[in-house]
Amino acid sequence: MSWIEEEPDPKPLGTFDWARAIARGVIWGLVLLTGLVALLVLRLIERPIHGLARPWTPWITQMVCRMSLPILGMGYRVSGRPMNKIGAVVANHGSWLDIFALNACQRVYFVSKAEVARWPFVGWLARATGTVFIKRDPREAKAQQTLFEERIRAGHHLLFFPEGTSTDARRVLPFKPTLFQAFYSHGLDKVMQIQPVTVVYRPPEGEDPRFYGWWGDMEFGPHLLKVLAQRRQGSVEIVFHTPLSVADYPSRKELAWAAEAAVRAGLPYEIARSR
Repeated sequence: MSWIEEEPDPKPLGTFDWARAIARGVIWGLVLLTGLVALLVLRLIERPIHGLARPWTPWITQMVCRMSLPILGMGYRVSGRPMNKIGAVVANHGSWLDIFALNACQRVYFVSKAEVARWPFVGWLARATGTVFIKRDPREAKAQQTLFEERIRAGHHLLFFPEGTSTDARRVLPFKPTLFQAFYSHGLDKVMQIQPVTVVYRPPEGEDPRFYGWWGDMEFGPHLLKVLAQRRQGSVEIVFHTPLSVADYPSRKELAWAAEAAVRAGLPYEIARSR
């Protein structure tokens, strides 16, 4: 991808940096593990009673994510309000931290590439919290669309990253309209809305503007260590925009363009570029 820049050179970590990273990592790991166990136990009761619906377990996910950001030392702010109508959410994707920031203020279910399901621990968390895994295979498109429709009709707010990849957290890439097709099946377009959401990262003072960005061939481990070791953190803001009624857009491309424009407008330092 032509937009991809070289990642910043890593800074060497001192003794206090390592101590800080280990302390935060242990505390955070215990919170995540406790939340995962509690969620799995509660799901054993919830599933036989409510089936596909999840009226209880998303509260655990939201609580754990709300606790995670203070543990990391990150500032957190929310602008606007999540919608409560039937629909889906679309957002820009700048970092693995998006998962925690977006879950902390709403109850959503992420749509993720199938490879994530095989990642150690992260994959377990994703499966337990109801993530929808998709394969980038045209032969799977119909089955995936049926799955999206089933989840949306069950009242789940699915959250898509229509850029198709994570970025340096400083820009919004063109939204891929393919996934938007699921919103035009079997009358869903008559009843559902799409809420655009912008994730805005502000780096720690004096650090590279792309500090929280996770893109290209970056490995997860070193990036996680960098965040855990940072003494004075920056912040993340979630900006909820006015929901878009699918019925107002004749095609998936027009809907994708409108959602992209809303998300882009919420990123104050979005790098200028032409479509």
